[in-house]
Amino acid sequence: MKEVELQCDKVLENLHQFSDDLLDLGEPITDNRLREFENQIGFQLPFDFSYILTKHNYFSLAGTEVLGIGTEFKEESLDKVYLFEHNGVGNPMPKEFLPFSPDGRGNHYCFDLSRIKNSLCPVVFWQHDYTYSKKEEVETCNENFLGWVEEVMIEWTLEDYGSEKR
Repeated sequence: MKEVELQCDKVLENLHQFSDDLLDLGEPITDNRLREFENQIGFQLPFDFSYILTKHNYFSLAGTEVLGIGTEFKEESLDKVYLFEHNGVGNPMPKEFLPFSPDGRGNHYCFDLSRIKNSLCPVVFWQHDYTYSKKEEVETCNENFLGWVEEVMIEWTLEDYGSEKR
């Protein structure tokens, strides 16, 4: 896991290079809420995601956000969104999908926790208004969370804003 920790630290360094106008970072997690959440949902969280959340419980870059967990987030807390997307919608997600980043249109980037391997898992894109006949139809976007942060958050922001916003 040391190699993944180093990769996480590198991604965090890349995020920290953005201006405060674009980047919003939450406080570290210093308690056991992530383990309690894992027990609640019955799945292990990917290591890269857990590691980064312990450093910044919530972060946003140019409007693309990664949900945090805790009462301070009210209904936008990771645990509340998980419950809502599985129990409170007309087209519920499979239980093994963990929505961690909304797109603002009702869709979510999610972890497919059933495919966790070596403590990492792929990111899928759940479209709330599409009826999937089987889980495999859901698009896999990235091999893991770090790849998603690098592409969707960092690369796309650089494309939109250019390096002058760093």
